[in-house]
Amino acid sequence: MSPGTGGLVLRLVVLGVVLSVLQIAAVSQLTIFGANADLLPLAVAAVGLLCGSMTGAIFGFAVGLFVDTALVQTMGLSSLVYVVAGYGAGRLRELRDPQAALVPMAVGAGATAVATVGYSVLQFLLGVDAPISLLLLRQVLVTIIVNTLVAYPVYALTRRVLLPALPDDPRRRRRRAYATGGLSPLSRS
Repeated sequence: MSPGTGGLVLRLVVLGVVLSVLQIAAVSQLTIFGANADLLPLAVAAVGLLCGSMTGAIFGFAVGLFVDTALVQTMGLSSLVYVVAGYGAGRLRELRDPQAALVPMAVGAGATAVATVGYSVLQFLLGVDAPISLLLLRQVLVTIIVNTLVAYPVYALTRRVLLPALPDDPRRRRRRAYATGGLSPLSRS
């Protein structure tokens, strides 16, 4: 366990609890075009983008388990879906290291799609009696669009909370040195 891990774990726990309670108590009550915004897949994807695949998957599992317990739902469904979303966002960071400004929005849309479609499919496979119609498809699409618009503020909040506890990334430090006029390895003789 590295020296900064304790602070990161504490920040992740506080972030997960606060966002889960905020989602359950307030955000789920607001309806926009017949759908609700869902902050939790956005937060899980943001943690995956900032901390990596394992941290994103563990955070997704913990948040999903907390939500399933709080809402007295089938245990583990949200955890399974959020593990996939957090791990996928973390793998994107580890393999590609995207730096574009629109990456949080695109990853948030993808995480929301995985979460809503995955949860619906799992509910259907477990035999929950729910009508499957075009109304469900419309609600899933509207939720993805609303979450895409909300993704950047959730990413910015998550980054602000976690940034003091994140270790320095040597790749970013090296890029910054070259961008500020430092010598390039290509210019050395």
